Amino acid sequence: MDSSSGFQRRSGLTNRICCSEHPDAALIEDYRAGDQICSACGKVIGDRVIDVGTEWRTFGDEKGDVDPSRVGGPENHLLNGADLSTMIGPGPSRSSDFNPKYHNRKTLSGSDRALINSFREIGNMADRLNLPRTIVDRANLLFKQVHDGKNLKGRSNDAIASACLYIACRQEGVPRTFKEICAVSSVSKKEIGRCFKLILAALETNVDLITTGDFMPRFCKNLRLDVMVQRAATHIARKAIELDIVPGRSPISVAAAAIYMASQVNIIKAFLKSNSASEDKRSPKDIGDIAGVADVTIRQSYKLMCPRAAELFPEDFKFAIPVSQLPPQ
Repeated sequence: MDSSSGFQRRSGLTNRICCSEHPDAALIEDYRAGDQICSACGKVIGDRVIDVGTEWRTFGDEKGDVDPSRVGGPENHLLNGADLSTMIGPGPSRSSDFNPKYHNRKTLSGSDRALINSFREIGNMADRLNLPRTIVDRANLLFKQVHDGKNLKGRSNDAIASACLYIACRQEGVPRTFKEICAVSSVSKKEIGRCFKLILAALETNVDLITTGDFMPRFCKNLRLDVMVQRAATHIARKAIELDIVPGRSPISVAAAAIYMASQVNIIKAFLKSNSASEDKRSPKDIGDIAGVADVTIRQSYKLMCPRAAELFPEDFKFAIPVSQLPPQ
């Protein structure tokens, strides 16, 4: 008897599962939940019951040549052909030797084959970037629209797929940089940028402007910075843009420079009783490797922000060292 699950097996001619409290009560099978339930007390006796039956009812006089039983993978409505299962059968020769042949090589069109390969490439890139399924679906839809419209003739499918993934990230509110997409793609950053502009023009769509706040949480998390450093860096970047201290600089470089500035002041952690400072200092190279920005670019933005650093930090910010002792420009 298994007391934890509440069932026992009856000995004798039959070896069946029954309720430990009501061994003679009939069991009700809930196929939807996959459970076996005691009809007397309602206790779940067994779980994970697998329904091996077909999804559709088939009658003898209506069966014909079509069997609506559930077989194969799900349909992909982005493809022109619905049935993409591989069927192996005898070849055209009538000899006794079995000559297997992949039938879908004949039935699958070149257009669908290109779509399948591109969808697979988008999925692989998304997996490397830990992107959710919603972004993959949007990127696949964008690629399908571009492919059907034949708007980017002469461009490689890999470049179009990479640009579609970049656009999908922007439209779903989780933008990635061109360098991040380029790192998981076989296409250059320049080619992805060209396809990005062409796709926006061809599909007459747009993307929201990226801000420093779009990248700050992810960059700080990858750098393993304290949450107080993240809050300070977010405030510094937003204030620098409001005061027009970094004109013409990209949000990514401004965010990286703000992280560098916030990580240099040795923030006193409020939850520590002692006045020990946090070990959150990061070099421009460390930040650049995560943000995909050259350390020279970070230093240039930092040079513009440093003279007005006192205006950029939050008013209630706890410093371990004064702002005047920030690293030289």
